[in-house]
This record gives sequence, C-alpha cells and structure tokens, in this order.
Amino acid sequence: MFDVLLSIVISFTITFLAIPVIINVAEMKKLFDVPDGERKLHHTPITPLGGIGIFAGFAFGCLLTIHFDQAAEFQYFIAAALIIFFLGLKDDILIITAIKKFIGQVLAAFMIIYYGGVQIKSMHGFLGMYQLPEMFSLLLTYFAVIVIINSFNLIDGVDGLAGTLGLMSLTIFGFYFLNVNMLSYSILAFSLAGSLLAFLIFNFQPAKIFMGDTGSLLIGSINAILVIKFINVANTADVSYPVAAAPAIGFAILMMPLLDTLRVFAIRIFYRRSPFSPDRNHIHHLLLDKGFSHRAITIILVSINLSVVALVYLCRSIGCTLLIFSVIAFFFSFILLLYYVKSKPRLTVAKAPVSKQDNIELKPSKLVSFTKDSVLEQKN
Repeated sequence: MFDVLLSIVISFTITFLAIPVIINVAEMKKLFDVPDGERKLHHTPITPLGGIGIFAGFAFGCLLTIHFDQAAEFQYFIAAALIIFFLGLKDDILIITAIKKFIGQVLAAFMIIYYGGVQIKSMHGFLGMYQLPEMFSLLLTYFAVIVIINSFNLIDGVDGLAGTLGLMSLTIFGFYFLNVNMLSYSILAFSLAGSLLAFLIFNFQPAKIFMGDTGSLLIGSINAILVIKFINVANTADVSYPVAAAPAIGFAILMMPLLDTLRVFAIRIFYRRSPFSPDRNHIHHLLLDKGFSHRAITIILVSINLSVVALVYLCRSIGCTLLIFSVIAFFFSFILLLYYVKSKPRLTVAKAPVSKQDNIELKPSKLVSFTKDSVLEQKN
C-alpha cells in the first residue's frame, strides 16, 4: 500500500512541476497547436506537449516503486510505453503519416502481447464462447490493443475529456488490482492516474496546455494492458475478489472512448475514407453543436460512463452477453438522441465589405462561426 501511495505522490509532483516548464519552453520555441478555424476548437495557440509531463511523472512513479524482480513483464510494458512516447512526440512536433503511426502502435502491441504476456485467451461466456484458438486469440488481442490505444487519442477533442476519462478508468482498475493484492498493476494504474490528476489542473477550460498524441496514446496503451489483465484475472476461481461478467464491466469502463472510436471508424470506412482521417463526427462534436461548453461535455460524458459502469456491476449476474449488448444499445440510443435534438443556432460574424465608392475591388466576406464554447464564454 505504501508503494501505491508513493507512486501517486511521485507522479503527481513530477507532472505538476514539469507542466509549467513545458509551457514556458514551448512559448520560447514557438511549439504551438495553431487553431485552423474548422476542426480545432481552441482559439489561441496552445502547446500540445503536455504528454511529456504526463510520461515523466508516470515513468518515475513506476520505475521507483514497482519491484521488477517480482514482475518481470513490467520491463516490457515500460518499453512499449517508450515506443508510444516517442511515436506521439514526433507526431505532436512534426506530424507523421497514419501508416507510420499504425506501425509504431503494432510494435508497442507486440511488446505488450508477446513479451508482456497480455492476451485475450477466453471470451468468458460472451456469445457462448470460452477458450479461443491461439491464432484467433492473438488477432483479437492485437485488434483490441490498437483500438483502445487510438480510442483515447480520438476522443481527446475538448478540454479535460480524455484526461478525466483516463483518470476514471485507471482509478477503477487501480483499486481492483490493489484489492486482489496485485500491487505492480495497481502501481501501473495509479502512477498514470497521479500524472493525469496533475495535468488536468492545467487542462480544464480554458486549457493552458494539451496532452497531444504523446499523452493520449499513453493513456490508451496503459488502459489496454489493464483491461485485458482485469478480464483475465477477475474470472479466475483462485482470485480473492472474483467478478462475474468481467468482460462486460471492462467494456463498460472504456465504453465512451471505445464505442465512439468504433462508430467513427465505421462511418469513415462506409464513406471510403481512411479510418484515421479527421472529421467532426465524434460524440463531443455533437455535444458542442448543441451548445455545451467543454467543461459541461466532460462532466456529462464522464458521469454517463460512471453510471453505466455502476449499473453493469450491479447487474453482473445476468450474464456477459446481455450486458455488453445493453451497453452498446444505450450508447447508440444516446447518439441517436443527439442527432434528433436540433442544434442551437450559431452566431455568425461577417467582415464588412469595402464600398465601391472607394474605388477598391470588393472582396468576399469571411464568415467566422462561434458556438457556445467559444471565446465569448472562455471567461466563465
């Protein structure tokens, strides 16, 4: 227990001290994410290098408290996190192609699965299936890990959302592994949770810094390890606190980023576009179009996610298959509701045209759209 608390203190302190330094260095070196007036929702240049501070706190928290002689697989988890860190950092600074990002994620997944021993070997009764053939098991695990890694990256669209969802999931997994005396996995969860807690102080609207791909991909990779380990451990008979329908509970914990990513991927593929191509179809975009602020969106989505987790846990006796399909049905019902409810009208400001009497050629007006989360409400 002392090691868990120490990991939280170390990761929180290092990230809290590192973020202001990163902001100052970014201002000196002009390392900003510049608003484009279309997809990007911020209105002033903000650095996306917060993931450096998150990773620093997480790495020190793990390295100083995990007993690697008793948990050899964790050296490979840290190696995978390093791959994700450099992959995300390069994308935040230089921008890399989707195929290069995908190759890097596959390499990290290989470290987690092959060397770390994290693998989905059973469906635990979902759709009546239990033990899986080795090849199908590996393919399913690679797919799950890569989708989860990308899910937090893709839902990182409004201030505080990805960080708060990550903090929620990591805290749940951390307490479970602490309860079953798997301290190394609990430290892995709480080290990143401590870093995110410190980061969110600077990331809530109006954000002073973004986590970028460096931070969001790291959250996804650690959650991928923890959820698969949780599903495998919670269904074993010799664990001190077995949990029925563990796959459904794990699925519910990651419901918001996971289902939104799969939904957006399906839309892009349907329209014959790359799954990694940008658009405005995410759930936070739908809520922004309804006039909600960044803070309100974060509170709404995290509250819904927590409520679903609590309901699934309370109803865990009814079976894995029914619970998972119920979570999917609830999520898409919420999406349909957002599409059905009319969006609030947008305020449009037009640049005044130049008069012909001044003998100056007329130029088309530029329209600038504002939603309720815009600069007009940044002070609230």
